[in-house]
Amino acid sequence: MRLFQMMQVFVRLAELGSFTRTAEALQMGRPQITRSIQELEASLGVRLFHRTTRKVRLTSEGELFYERAMAILGDVAEATSMFGRPNAPVHGRLRLGIPTAFAQPGFIQSLRSFTILYPEVDLALGVTDRTVDLVAEGVDCALRIGELPDSSLIARQIGKVTMITCAAPDYLRAHGTPTTLDDLRAHRAVTFLSGQNRRPLPWQFRDRGSDQPYFSHRGITVDDSNAYVECGVAGFGILQAPGIALDRYLADGSLIEVLQTNRPSPRPVSVLYPSRSHLAPQVHIFIEWLREQFPLLYGRWLES
Repeated sequence: MRLFQMMQVFVRLAELGSFTRTAEALQMGRPQITRSIQELEASLGVRLFHRTTRKVRLTSEGELFYERAMAILGDVAEATSMFGRPNAPVHGRLRLGIPTAFAQPGFIQSLRSFTILYPEVDLALGVTDRTVDLVAEGVDCALRIGELPDSSLIARQIGKVTMITCAAPDYLRAHGTPTTLDDLRAHRAVTFLSGQNRRPLPWQFRDRGSDQPYFSHRGITVDDSNAYVECGVAGFGILQAPGIALDRYLADGSLIEVLQTNRPSPRPVSVLYPSRSHLAPQVHIFIEWLREQFPLLYGRWLES
């Protein structure tokens, strides 16, 4: 049993890269984490981590042991779950990351329904448009919009989100309403700067049976989702964003959809998590709940 516990501590430390964060995640004292790793290294006769004042990383021996430890812990978790009590309450902290587009009243209210269903699960909600390092930052799972780059993370597509092109009524009165893609050349745009490299994110339009990218070189560029939408409402130009982020503005007339016949294909929405093995029950339950509930979370803008 002691070896099993030391393996659990080892795996968490390997994932988080910090004794302090590991102690917080496992609700243990930092000295206990240190002693556990020292005892494990002594029993194996190898050094598992390179330690500096700021970072902990696996040695080559540690990397080999990590693979085996993950497999063993996963097998044990699978074996014990075979006889688990089906009605046993799920409990623990769930660290969830979502993009700003989803931080809307309808989606937040839906999360409340999850906490009512599972009252022993405490949500820790992070909202950001930057790419979150799930392992380094201790995030259990995160939602992402759009195509995903290759990574070691597990990605599961749970649905799609409708993209809307729109502008403020005052802007359209002053500059005219575009009815074709060629008309866009005469218009100003609100362009979103995406990611750490701050590259302009292209719009997409359905044209001749497929989605085509479009870049505007006129207008304002913004690197925050809330400011991005507000610039559109203020009349800086045309913008394109997930319908879930525009719902209230479209409903009250602050924004008007344009080029509806050229709406791009809905963009995929995926839930990401670090590993299939040793997945905490609260994370597994949330992913399954989200997969089933996703089309109902925010009306017409989300689909399965």
